[in-house]
Amino acid sequence: MTAEIVRQAWTLVDQGRAVEAVALTKTAAAAPQATAGLLIVHAAALKGADRPDEALAFNRRAVVATPNDRIAWYNLAATLGDLAEAGEGEAAIRKAMALGLDVPEAWLVLGRALQGQSRYDEAEAAFLAAIARRDGFAEAHRNLAQLRWMRSGDLAWALTALSASLARSPDDTGLILLRSTVEEFAGDRPAAYATLTQALARRPGDVLLLLAASHMAGEIGEVETMLDLARAAEPVAPQAPQVLTALTEAQLAVGDPAAAAQTAGRLRAAAPLDQYALALQSTAWRLAGDPRQASLNDYASLVRAYTLPTPEGWDSLAGFLDALRARLAERHDLKTHPLQQSLRGGSQVPSLHQSPDPLFQAFFAQVRKVVALYLADLGPGDDPMRGRATGDFRFSGGWSVRLAPNGFHADHVHPQGWISSAFYLDLPVGVADDTRREGWIKFGQPGCVTRPALGPEHEVRPEPGMLVLFPSYMWHGTRAFTSPEHRLTIAFDVVPQ
Repeated sequence: MTAEIVRQAWTLVDQGRAVEAVALTKTAAAAPQATAGLLIVHAAALKGADRPDEALAFNRRAVVATPNDRIAWYNLAATLGDLAEAGEGEAAIRKAMALGLDVPEAWLVLGRALQGQSRYDEAEAAFLAAIARRDGFAEAHRNLAQLRWMRSGDLAWALTALSASLARSPDDTGLILLRSTVEEFAGDRPAAYATLTQALARRPGDVLLLLAASHMAGEIGEVETMLDLARAAEPVAPQAPQVLTALTEAQLAVGDPAAAAQTAGRLRAAAPLDQYALALQSTAWRLAGDPRQASLNDYASLVRAYTLPTPEGWDSLAGFLDALRARLAERHDLKTHPLQQSLRGGSQVPSLHQSPDPLFQAFFAQVRKVVALYLADLGPGDDPMRGRATGDFRFSGGWSVRLAPNGFHADHVHPQGWISSAFYLDLPVGVADDTRREGWIKFGQPGCVTRPALGPEHEVRPEPGMLVLFPSYMWHGTRAFTSPEHRLTIAFDVVPQ
């Protein structure tokens, strides 16, 4: 019976039905006599359901049950990595390797654990070891290229290993897409577009290349080509969310809001909780003059600013903020921004919401109080924001950004979020100028191309100790600043529990 449950659960996990796999295995996995195989698949299902903190206990039980099982140790290490437990994660993956596990995935987990401890030279070596064992291992290439980029700001250096693998496998779609991504976020959009169009010339029907090329065509202003490429992808997978997203973006770019609103409606039906789908629909409504946009983006009601309460044990908020600044100064040790994030011209520290550091734990304990107050202030309702409230919530991400002069956040949304945030520690002097508004957070300016171009609809002047909360579907970004100071923030996402 247990073997059949395990088999069925893995089938559900492989089909993307992790919640069903959790339900199938929950009772049996809770039993003291549960087998290691059952514990491992239950943990995998919990991780697939975005519950890695709950998965950890089952991974730990699996290694206790089978202390010489290298796969059990690998799974424990991977979950520890998901939870930013880098030191223990390193120990677990080294145990798996000592038991004979020498696969690319193990070296990737090791590299991430080392990077999480700021041991960057060792992390690079581990990522290279993963690539040596599988030349086209895109995830290892991504980690290596991103780390080298963040350490150096040197695009050529970031692409060295990737270029070598592409020379051996020039039609590897995963590596091609990755190269274009690195080029885009390093600021070379023409190179990113050329990488994709050259690949498409060889593989004109590759839907992933079509979608990526459509996006980059828009980024360089070729909006008619953007639409042609999105339309070419549609017959291949007409209901796929990625295809509908690209088509909606292209329709917005060429100035066809009626078509964009219709496609965005299809996208929302396919991915109802995707906050980016909601942002695209809202943008189409705004361009079309549809009054539904105004209620969806009720900034006066939905964007709220609070002062963080002083944590217990601290005499003042100012003293607590000073301690946070000092701790974050130790953590911001990379030169530039990661890939596929909104910041430009600065560094990012991830996973603060999972940190065991008492300072960060104290911060998120106070934040939890403010989020509860925000939800109470919003009150009940059936709109996309209030309608998701369940009475409980959890943090799904928490990070810090340190912007350098001329740095900014590109306009964006948080696709998998519900409530998003910005908490301010250090601000440039230009923030006090109500005319230039340097470093201000702005809302409503789309991060995708639109015709006509749309500007921000609402802005907030930040202050140290201020926490701004807003729906994750709202377009938001920051104005660049020119003064020599840096801009230090913490941000997080919250989702219903």
